[in-house]
Amino acid sequence: MGLFSFIKDAGAKIFGIGKTSEEEKAEAISSLRTTISSLNLQVRDLNIDINDDVATVSGVAKDQATKEKVVLVVGNTNGIAQVQDNLSVEVQETVPQARFHTVKSGDTLSKISKEVYGDAMKYPVIFEANKPMLTDPDKIYPGQVLRIPHLKG
Repeated sequence: MGLFSFIKDAGAKIFGIGKTSEEEKAEAISSLRTTISSLNLQVRDLNIDINDDVATVSGVAKDQATKEKVVLVVGNTNGIAQVQDNLSVEVQETVPQARFHTVKSGDTLSKISKEVYGDAMKYPVIFEANKPMLTDPDKIYPGQVLRIPHLKG
């Protein structure tokens, strides 16, 4: 659990224009819930609240990877600068928590893999860790936050 920072204007645009802030908030929450569901991210009792540019998520995620992906889906949304992660995990694992990487201009999954793992050819590990949010390893953008899992020893 914790507070994760994102680049507020870099994510997917889900907020409406010309609506009251309460209507925008309700629409954004509904859209986020729909997105999380469509990505088959299993979270029991999912609750999302948005106050200004801070989203708070709670519920029970199936596993650690699901928890991290939900935080990324919410945080990689235009207008969200921080995500307060209050999710718990149903299945406790001995897998270390993944770290997050904010994509910079000129980054590729290979370049990030070289930085993190010392081997550019391990980029599929990062790609797989960010599925289904990523659908193509060549389609990442500056400001996007990615999961970087630890390599299995």
